[in-house]
Amino acid sequence: MSLTGIIGAMDLEMEKLIGLLDANESRVISGITFHRGMLFGREVVLAVCGVGKCFAALCAQTMILTYHPDCVINIGVAGSLTKELSVGDIAVASDVVQYDMDTSAVGDPVGMISGINLINLPCSPALGERLCAAAAKNGIKAVTGTIATGDCFLASWERKHQIGDQFHAIACEMEGGGIAQACYVNGVDCIVLRSISDSVDGGCEDYEQFKHLAAEHSATVLEAFLAGRE
Repeated sequence: MSLTGIIGAMDLEMEKLIGLLDANESRVISGITFHRGMLFGREVVLAVCGVGKCFAALCAQTMILTYHPDCVINIGVAGSLTKELSVGDIAVASDVVQYDMDTSAVGDPVGMISGINLINLPCSPALGERLCAAAAKNGIKAVTGTIATGDCFLASWERKHQIGDQFHAIACEMEGGGIAQACYVNGVDCIVLRSISDSVDGGCEDYEQFKHLAAEHSATVLEAFLAGRE
């Protein structure tokens, strides 16, 4: 049976899914609790990684080496970088960039990850199509495009517009790039699914008001995907 890995940064992004898990077997590795069991008839392993690229990459690498998932899905909330995405809408990654990776002083383009020499880390088109279909079935708007990751909560609309323009990105968050990099170097399919918690011109106030709604939409789409309702 195939195994799907699911990672979220915060408890609010994962608690509903963990609560629905059947035959939950938990194991703590490097301070991260991994929950393995059945979810809507599929075998899954779930984890809350913590905030930021380092925790995210650590979680994804540990999950891959310990549980050998066929694919890894990163869910959660994100800020919009485009007027196409409003609060509650879904951003599905065609690829992920790390906007704060910068060795341009030695001649590299901003965002290039040394060692693998990529700016855009690819995500699975097949998984993306199915997640978009699951969103549509639930009446939730989904847009596919580049998602930008960095170790900074973007509360400035000026900075949001700059990153969106520079990388042609549709959303920003803090973990997808670390997870996508770990999956890329290990040859594991990956997709990043993020529900919008703050608009392109919004910041912390939007986030605090809408983060629970956004997390609920993210979980709803993933539930439909796992249950085959796409």
